Amino acid sequence: MSNVVVIGGTAGLGRELAAHYAGLGHSVVLSGRDAERAEKVAAEVGGRTRGIALDLTRPHELVDALADLGQVDRLVLVAIERDLNTIGEYDVAKAVGLVTLKLVGYTTVVHALAGRFTPESSVLLYGGMAKDRPYPGSTNTTIVNAGVVGMVKTMLHELKPVRVNAIHPGAVGDSPFWKDKHGALDAARAQTPTGRLVTMAEVVEASVLLLENRALNGVDLVVDGGLTA
Repeated sequence: MSNVVVIGGTAGLGRELAAHYAGLGHSVVLSGRDAERAEKVAAEVGGRTRGIALDLTRPHELVDALADLGQVDRLVLVAIERDLNTIGEYDVAKAVGLVTLKLVGYTTVVHALAGRFTPESSVLLYGGMAKDRPYPGSTNTTIVNAGVVGMVKTMLHELKPVRVNAIHPGAVGDSPFWKDKHGALDAARAQTPTGRLVTMAEVVEASVLLLENRALNGVDLVVDGGLTA
């Protein structure tokens, strides 16, 4: 059985992916900013799951916070801070927080755990479709999701033979973040060739493919039903 670490695993896609691996009997560590919430979600997920507190906006603390983790077979970085930040009304603190979390934070976690990988380990980074379909206020989100593409290109060489991939979901119709945004979902659905939105289960399935298929390395997989094709 594998040791799986899901950074940002207390809600949404991270929690679903943690539950998938826990349900198969793997040992799972999921993180959230709040220790009590992380432990509560870990108990709800069940199996051999434990929760830890981790704040990616404080990257200087990450090495020590991850020191007690043993071998890491699968590492998933899905943590995100939602940031609607326009150029006209630019919030510098929000911008710095998001860039720190996604670019510096993700990289620091990989740095902290690199010595715990095996030749069969794999890393999955979560980006998003704002890199290809920017919208008003998405400047920082577009930047960091494009940055994930660059991270894949460098990490796969520095970590080899460990595999590194990224997944870029579109609007996920049944996710906690999207489910009540009916106007945006209707617009996305109307533009998608399949006439439907992707689901959380489908994103988890695609994530598992990237994590487990040993032929997939350096892949930036778009999961959006063809919206950006």
